[in-house]
Amino acid sequence: MFFVDTIETQGLGNRGYLAGGDRYAVAVDPPRDIDRVIAAAAARGVRIALVVETHVHNDYVTGGLDLARLTGATYLVPADARVSFPHHPVRDGDRHALDTGLALRALATPGHTPHHTAYALEEDGRAVAVFTGGSLLIGTVGRPDLVEPRLTEELARAQYASAHRLAGELPDDTAVLPTHGFGSFCAATRTGGAADASTIGAEKARNDAFAKDADTFVAELLAALDDVPAYYAHMGPANAAGPAPVDLTPPAVADADEIAARLAAGEWVVDLRHRVAFARGHVAGSFNFEADGQLATYLAWLLPWGRPVTLLAESAAQLAAAQRELTRVGIDRPAAAATGGPTAWLRDGDTPRSYPRATFADLAAARAAAPDAVVVLDVRRASERRGAGHVPGSVHIPLHQLRHRAHEIPPGTVWVHCAGGLRAAIAASLLDASGRDVVAVDDTFDTNTLETAFHPAAGTATGTVAGAGRPGPGGDGDQRQSYADAGSAAGRLGDDRGGDAQASDAGAGAGSGAGAGRLGGGAGGVAVGRVDVGEARRRTVRGGGAVLVDVREGDEWRAGHAPGAVHVPLSGLRGRCALPGAAQGRDLVVVCRSGQRSQEAARLLIARGADAVDVVGGMRAWAGAGFPVVDEHGNSGTIA
Repeated sequence: MFFVDTIETQGLGNRGYLAGGDRYAVAVDPPRDIDRVIAAAAARGVRIALVVETHVHNDYVTGGLDLARLTGATYLVPADARVSFPHHPVRDGDRHALDTGLALRALATPGHTPHHTAYALEEDGRAVAVFTGGSLLIGTVGRPDLVEPRLTEELARAQYASAHRLAGELPDDTAVLPTHGFGSFCAATRTGGAADASTIGAEKARNDAFAKDADTFVAELLAALDDVPAYYAHMGPANAAGPAPVDLTPPAVADADEIAARLAAGEWVVDLRHRVAFARGHVAGSFNFEADGQLATYLAWLLPWGRPVTLLAESAAQLAAAQRELTRVGIDRPAAAATGGPTAWLRDGDTPRSYPRATFADLAAARAAAPDAVVVLDVRRASERRGAGHVPGSVHIPLHQLRHRAHEIPPGTVWVHCAGGLRAAIAASLLDASGRDVVAVDDTFDTNTLETAFHPAAGTATGTVAGAGRPGPGGDGDQRQSYADAGSAAGRLGDDRGGDAQASDAGAGAGSGAGAGRLGGGAGGVAVGRVDVGEARRRTVRGGGAVLVDVREGDEWRAGHAPGAVHVPLSGLRGRCALPGAAQGRDLVVVCRSGQRSQEAARLLIARGADAVDVVGGMRAWAGAGFPVVDEHGNSGTIA
C-alpha cells in the first residue's frame, strides 16, 4: 500500500507532496517552510528517505536542501540542473527504491525548463502516480518562457513532446500530481474546469496538448502567455545557489516613531489588514497588501527587490502567517513589524488617511454627473482586459506596471478597479500614498458589468447600494460607501480623507446583525445577503433547513470545517462544477475563511438561480464564536 499527501501552498498556487509506504517517504518539490512537510511525515509515522526536485523553481524558494539536511534524506536533483550545493544527480530512467514494493522512476520531461524531470511512483513495478512538476498540469502545461526568451519556442515544442511521452508510457489510471497549476503563474494558461485531481486518461481526454497537433499547440500556447511576476528573476538563482534555512522568529517591534522614520527613509510599510479596514483609516504612505489575498505574489512582484519592509498587522497571528508566506518568495526577514491598528501606529498629532470604496454602479453615476472629474483606471492584466472587455474610456495600466507608469494617469479623481477588488485596493493604496485622490472600486467586473452599469439600454445606474452606507465600528466589513445621488458622488471625494478613519481597525469579519442588508454589485448586479455566524448556525444546524457550503480550498477544508458542511471550492464554482446532491434545491449559506471568497461564491450561486447568502467573518468568526470545527477525520479541527 502507498499514500500521497498534498502539501498545499495556496497563496502561490503550488503543491508539494509527501508519498510513501509504511516506513519511508519521499518529499517532492517541498516548500520553503519545511516544518509542514516534517509534520506530515510525523503524522504518517514515516521517515523521509528521499527529497526530490522536478526542476530548479522560478516561482518560489525551495525547502528541499534544508529538508534533506535535517532528515538525512538523499537529495535528488536533475543532473543537468546547474546548482552549486551537494546533491544526487538524477537522470532519465533512474530508479530509487522507496519502501517495500515502492520505487520512484525518473522521466526526463523538458519543456518548463530544459532539465525538467517528472517522477513516476511505482507499486510492484506499475506506475500509480506521476509527479509532473511544471510539465503536464491539470488541463494545461507549464509555461516554457521562464528560462531564456530565445529558447521559448523550442521549450514549448519539448513541452508538447513531454506530455505525449507521459501519456504514452504511463497507464491511463495513473494519478497526475503537478506542482504548478492551482493559480500559479507558472502555468501556461489558467487551468480549466474545477478539477482538483486528475489522471493520465483524463488529461488525454481534455488537455489541449492531446487535442491539437504540435504546430497549432505551440502557436496557441505562445500567444496565450501572460506577464511573468518580476520576482521570478530572483527565484532561480536563489534555488541554484542553495537557499538558507528559513528564520520565522518574530521581527523587531516598531513603534509609531520608527514607522514614520522608515517611511521617511523610503522604505516600504505594508498594512496587511483587509482592504475595508485600510480604506477606512491607515498610516499615510503605507501600502495595502491583504494578508489573505495572494500576499506573497503581489508584494514580491511590486516591491523593489531588496527594499526593507515593515509589516503592520491586526494581530500577532496575522503577522506570523504573513511572515511565513513571504519567506516562500525570498522576502526572508521583515525589517520591523507592529500589530494593532492606526491608533497605535501613528505619532501624537498625526491623523490617518482614508479614501472611499464604491461599486461600478457608483462609478457610472459619478461619470454621468461629472465626466471631466473622473479618471477610470483599470489595473487588470492585458489578457483579462481583452477577454472580458473594459469600461469605455478607461486608462489601462496593469497593477505590476503601476509604480513605473503612474505619471501617465490624467489629472482628476482616480476610480481604480480590477476584476474583484483586491488588486484595485493595492493600486488605490499606491496612488493614495503618492497623494492622488482615489476611489477603490470594490466590485466584481465581468461582461455583465458593462451591460448593467455602462450601457443606458440596460437601465439607468443610480449610484446607490441597497442596504449599504458607511460601515461603523465592528461593521460588516464589505459594505461599500454609498453616495446619496449622482451629483454627490464626485463632490464628496475630497471630504472623505481623515474623517472617521479611526472608526474601526478590525476590518472584515467583525460582528454583523443577522440577516444583514443586501448589497449591490457583483456579477451582473447580483445582490448578496450577509448573515453573522449565529444566524448561519441557526439556518443550517438548528432546523433552519439551509445547507452550509464551504468554498475554501482542500487543505483548508481538511484542517477544519463546520460539521455537516458541504465542500465546494470556489475554484470549482468558477469552473461551473455541479453542486453536490445535498446542496441542490436548498437554501445555501456560503462560508470561506474570512468572508471574502464567500461573497464571490454566493454571487455565482445566485446567478445560477440558487438562494444564497454569505457569512460575515467566515470560519474564523465561526471558530471564534466557539462553534464546533472538525477535521477530515471527524476530530477537533483548526482554522488557520
